[in-house]
Amino acid sequence: MNAKKVSANVVAVLIAAFFAFPTYWMVTTALKPKKDLLSSDFDLIPSSVTNSNFVTAWTKPGFLQSLGNSLLVSLSAVVAALVIGLLAALALSRMRFRGRKGFVMLMLVAQMAPFEALLIPMFLMMRDLGLYEQLSSLVLIYFAVTLPFCAWTLRGFVNGIPIELEEAAMVDGCGRWGAFRRVTLPLLGPGLVATSVFAFITAWNEFLFAKVMVRAEDKETLPVWLSGFQSAFGTDWGGAMAASALFTVPVLVFFLIVQRKMVTGVTAGAVKG
Repeated sequence: MNAKKVSANVVAVLIAAFFAFPTYWMVTTALKPKKDLLSSDFDLIPSSVTNSNFVTAWTKPGFLQSLGNSLLVSLSAVVAALVIGLLAALALSRMRFRGRKGFVMLMLVAQMAPFEALLIPMFLMMRDLGLYEQLSSLVLIYFAVTLPFCAWTLRGFVNGIPIELEEAAMVDGCGRWGAFRRVTLPLLGPGLVATSVFAFITAWNEFLFAKVMVRAEDKETLPVWLSGFQSAFGTDWGGAMAASALFTVPVLVFFLIVQRKMVTGVTAGAVKG
């Protein structure tokens, strides 16, 4: 192994450690007893561990309800965004019509808009539609936020599939829909998985709209529920870190299930467009 390869491996390990350290610190803090949380000693490895913080987080009122709300809102928004985004990607990739390039540029601009700039218009819109204080308002908002990303990303994957494959299927007797279902859709599997993971993380982690649009405790999502560990009397750091660790579990499980297809999808999307 030459020096250049060794240097590259060392740099890769350092970068991986840099990004993994916050997660490691979160887990180790969650395992520390309360008496060690505010200690001035910097311990990479806790001298003693306990599961009391996880018990506190698990038994905190509203956890399972908020978990269900987050899953319902995030999955509904992502599924809708994937379906509509895929249809938009097919139209933008396979069809030629006036204003196509402008529409693609509009999707890019929509992704650049910060959430804060959309807060007041979204609030007024949901209030006028009678959806304020309803989880359906979050579904619509997360759908609107993730749709441009899904359409833009899936367009790159569709562009990477030769149209000749669909034309060959139609020559063999398939209609346009049959050619898409039997040829294009299976090849889009990795792209759909990669896109869904990133879109799901965006919806899953969102706090601002969830805090403003829904105030009832029984309709809180997990990010809003997590903020309950901070009060006027201080912050329960052990409980907050344990709850944060539990917060990442659904995304981690989803990622592990689709890991292989996601890696394929990310690399394909990087070179085809």
